Amino acid sequence: MKETKEITRFKRFLKVEKGLSPNSIYSYAYDLKKFSEFLEDRNKSILTANQDDIQKFLSFEKTKKHNSSRTMARSLAAIRQFYNFISNAAVDNIENPTIKIETPQIRKSLPDFLTTEEVDKLFDSISETDVYELRDKAIFELLYSCGLRITEAIDLKFTDVDFENNILRVTGKGNKERLVPLGAEALRLIKLFQKKSREEILGIRLSEYLFISKKGSQLNRKSVWRLLKGYVGRTDIVKNITPHTLRHSFATHMLENGADLRSVQELLGHMDISTTQIYTHLAKKKLQDYHKQFHPKA
Repeated sequence: MKETKEITRFKRFLKVEKGLSPNSIYSYAYDLKKFSEFLEDRNKSILTANQDDIQKFLSFEKTKKHNSSRTMARSLAAIRQFYNFISNAAVDNIENPTIKIETPQIRKSLPDFLTTEEVDKLFDSISETDVYELRDKAIFELLYSCGLRITEAIDLKFTDVDFENNILRVTGKGNKERLVPLGAEALRLIKLFQKKSREEILGIRLSEYLFISKKGSQLNRKSVWRLLKGYVGRTDIVKNITPHTLRHSFATHMLENGADLRSVQELLGHMDISTTQIYTHLAKKKLQDYHKQFHPKA
């Protein structure tokens, strides 16, 4: 998709002024380029679009592309932020055309998570004698036992691991750093990976990243997704498991075992505690399921 100079300027603003991650910037730009192409097909420009044009685009995305309310809300958020940027940067007073457009209602769905038994099945299916499987197992352990996002895990530098104090320095959304405790199993796997796997994968090459690909470069998100799907296929787990599922499982198991919400919020790197509160619903749902299953009058 073609990128206009205005979208390029907006991307630079998101990176320099807002400090957003490359993935967030990509998502914003992707939605804006879709909107820009929609307008061009109708002989219009993104700089002159009005409220009616935006509503027609959202309607097109819903009826023709069958996009969900969540996807449409994300698209509108990107368009809204873009016009905020344009109106603030303009010499003339330009009104943001999204002001009177309501965000589509998003039906909140509970994220899927693994039981502790399923976590054990998954990790038992991954070898520690194969150099690449050992690497993968170490990554997945950090996603589960430290609650990392996939991007946070693959962005880890070797210097981010404090072996002396068992602490991981994580750079999250908005380049905000947080310190996360390293559990015994995560520490064991990282040390084992460092000793038996990392140098063999790298060979004579050098890399600042903790986890590297066969080519010696930084691992990418798609590769980790694909690898995890392969390992899940070795088990009898029928859930749709992604790297983020391991993060969901971390938060759910923490709350189930008595952790307070604020601590889990801090460990996850959530800015708003309302984002973390969804995991209390997961914990409550599991208790309800136990009640229905085991109580004679349930």
